[in-house]
Amino acid sequence: MMNGQGRVSPGSAAPAEERGCSWLNIWVFLILALAIKAAIGTFCLWLVVPFCHSSDQPSALQQQEFSKQFSEWECGSAVPQGTDRGWTCCPKGWRRFQGSCYFLSTDMMSWDDSAQNCTGMGSQLVVITRKAEQVFLSELIRQSKEPKRDNSYIGLFAEKEGQWQWVDKTPYNVTAAFWPKGEPSEGYDENCVIIYRDTELPNNWNSVRCLNYHRICEAAAVTV
Repeated sequence: MMNGQGRVSPGSAAPAEERGCSWLNIWVFLILALAIKAAIGTFCLWLVVPFCHSSDQPSALQQQEFSKQFSEWECGSAVPQGTDRGWTCCPKGWRRFQGSCYFLSTDMMSWDDSAQNCTGMGSQLVVITRKAEQVFLSELIRQSKEPKRDNSYIGLFAEKEGQWQWVDKTPYNVTAAFWPKGEPSEGYDENCVIIYRDTELPNNWNSVRCLNYHRICEAAAVTV
């Protein structure tokens, strides 16, 4: 109600124009808030390392023995549909393929030192039992722009000549091996195995004396 001086009396309703502006402001605020939330969600999904966490590592990674060795990770959404987890992760600088992470060294060591080096990173010298994995690793070596990366140790060795075994006790199966014709050599004290860069794929394993070569380490990828 207006008093004699044209002012609104206490307890009187505000004009309709003011009430309309108030509700309009509320709706604008809500729409902006929803838009910001959607933009943040889209940004998180777009990231190569899709971790929107306050810490450097998600807690699920921190709990993995292998992951305790590393502070930086690269992840991708490559788990089967229907699982509860959405990202498969490898340490930065490692390569991911079919559920495994691979590290290709640029320095050279003996086979024993190579095995210890991989173990120290929570991994092992690579165990290859599938053609797809063999071709993938061979192509990585060939396509590498790193000039120091060449023939690399795998986790196959013989304590006695001709008695081949894998570092993780996987049974050695000659039908799932990738020897070229004439390999493995006999009678030359060649009890260790490398992927030989320049032999035709996929049969490019070479038995060698256990001197200094590069190495390939392998560990299961971490799913979070």
